[in-house]
Amino acid sequence: MYKVRGIRGATTVSADTVDDIFNATSGLIAQIVSENEIEIDDVASVLLTMSTDLTADFPARAVRSLEGWQWVPLMCATEIDVPGALPRCIRALVHVNTEKRPEDIVHVYQGEATRLRPDLAR
Repeated sequence: MYKVRGIRGATTVSADTVDDIFNATSGLIAQIVSENEIEIDDVASVLLTMSTDLTADFPARAVRSLEGWQWVPLMCATEIDVPGALPRCIRALVHVNTEKRPEDIVHVYQGEATRLRPDLAR
């Protein structure tokens, strides 16, 4: 039986540029899809956030450019600006219909974002 599960991911960029945000976001989503063997038709929606120091582009533009993602609802938001939070960070929450159990979901943390969830980072 299919259930909606959330798959978390995060990455960081070295600079607030269109190219850095685009490449990091598309790479993060590609790895989430690959690691979890996701069919795009099974993706219900994606929430993307960025730390307040990133303003050069929308991360959704990168996701929308991936093949098959034009019909997936995407939402961008700004992370809460907590003192000491990880800078230049892009986060994703992918809602997917899957038969996988929660413990079988692979959450993806790249770059400096591995320190956000060292228990889940590979």
